[in-house]
Amino acid sequence: MLEDYLIVHKKILPDFFDAVLKAKTMLDDGSVQNVSQAAKAAGISRSTFYKYKDYILETSDFTGGRHAVVSMVLTHETGILSSVLATISKMGASVLTITQSLPVRGKASVTISVDISGMKGTISELTDSISSLAGVEKPKLVAVE
Repeated sequence: MLEDYLIVHKKILPDFFDAVLKAKTMLDDGSVQNVSQAAKAAGISRSTFYKYKDYILETSDFTGGRHAVVSMVLTHETGILSSVLATISKMGASVLTITQSLPVRGKASVTISVDISGMKGTISELTDSISSLAGVEKPKLVAVE
């Protein structure tokens, strides 16, 4: 998963990338109440925010982390979530929280926060292992802290 990212000095990027990070920070710390306020305060359009918000992370999101948040879509069948949890456990990580939506058309969105401080292997290996499980779609690293 991390092989999909590049580390690029922000000096060579358009200013709106930094503004997207600023808007995300304002939403996270509660200094604004919604995306419209965050986008306006950061000086960008809402469409720019939505277009880039999932693709721009600060380097602190990748280094020295103890917790990771992974999202995925699971087929609504017995044992699939259990397989994901077993895979996480097998790699030496421990589950902190699980948030699952109600299944719609046989699929449910699941977000799992994981303590990775004692994990054997990398986050990329974890997401690859989860991705290889039957009934798991679109595993994605959301954050690392």
